[in-house]
Amino acid sequence: MTELISDELPTKRQTPFDPPAEVTAIREQARVSRLKFADGHLGWLVTGHHQVREILGSPKFSNRPENHHLLDLRFQGDLPEDKDKRKAEPGMFLSQDPPDHTRLRKMLQGQFTVRRMNQLSEWIGQIVDDQLAHLRTFDGKADLVKEFAMPVPSLVICALLGVGYEEKSRFQDDTAKMLSLDTSFKESMEAFGRIQEFMRELVARKKENPGDDMISDLIATGEPTDQEASNMALLLLIAGHETTANMLGLGTFTLLQHPDQLKILRDEPDVIDNAVEELMRYLSIIHLGPTRTALEDVEIEGHLIRAGDSVVMHVPAANRDPEKFPGNPEELDLRRPASGHVAFGHGIHQCLGQQLARIEMRIGFAKLFEEFPDLRLDVAPEEVPLRTDMGIYGVHSLPVAWSS
Repeated sequence: MTELISDELPTKRQTPFDPPAEVTAIREQARVSRLKFADGHLGWLVTGHHQVREILGSPKFSNRPENHHLLDLRFQGDLPEDKDKRKAEPGMFLSQDPPDHTRLRKMLQGQFTVRRMNQLSEWIGQIVDDQLAHLRTFDGKADLVKEFAMPVPSLVICALLGVGYEEKSRFQDDTAKMLSLDTSFKESMEAFGRIQEFMRELVARKKENPGDDMISDLIATGEPTDQEASNMALLLLIAGHETTANMLGLGTFTLLQHPDQLKILRDEPDVIDNAVEELMRYLSIIHLGPTRTALEDVEIEGHLIRAGDSVVMHVPAANRDPEKFPGNPEELDLRRPASGHVAFGHGIHQCLGQQLARIEMRIGFAKLFEEFPDLRLDVAPEEVPLRTDMGIYGVHSLPVAWSS
């Protein structure tokens, strides 16, 4: 079998809502192909939906950073050569394998059940209503990201974790630095350290004065160490506001640019659940990675992936795979059965807060377009600043207008 080899991962998007055309072309030629990593390693790029799910669900692949080869040029020459020094810190369950991952994630699973998340719907609805009322105070135009898309999930996750929203300046700027592809490794680690210090202080406060929040509940179990508790809370804090905020901002931009689909959303309220799934599939904001490394020789799609080989999975390409989503997956169709997408991942690392994110998006999109039926872009579409420079895709800002 002749193998398709890419010297680097294509990242330039030709249109705001589509994966790079080069990646789509690669998928059409081979759903599993070779990819040269920044450190010279000849690994793999996986663009097919079935193959991505197979790898993400397999215990034969590791998510530990010390096992991965380097894809990100920022880190070349900066990471310690000693792999033991590249291990994830205690509590960083996202970057661990079983049994450590299993033990840590189990501590949090009870906090994110579908039933418990659904019980929060009315409360989240009130947060959305309050933020829309705030948006209404502007004189017919505002930045939707700053005034709505970012505050809603930030308010929700801060309240759930017991973090004072007034303290957001202590983590939001540093989170942005960590996720920026233009930030050096040194600057990224410095930002990470500042957020860690904030979370350590928070855990210490919760031990002294527990509240009705997830961190206090976690500490009360007596299971995690202080370091584990602060790092687990840190992961929840970052994931809990960055991902949903970018889906709300980019999703609104998408709907405004697809008036036929926005009309469906307005005319058919029952479509909202599926609309969220289709927007997740269509936009796939985790646009770089995830990465896994083979722990043993594995055959995928007729290719032998050897132990030690690193594999990059391209979620946007996988979620446009016509083998999984027939009927022109390149088009946005809010009526399309979109279940089975991998925008929340798959397997043991599938997003822990996915039900919370779904509820925030269902309520956020529905109420936004109900409250502002004539919402429109206040700039030309090509002037909307895209987050192509960030690890999580979206829009940096979304200037909108309405009749006040």
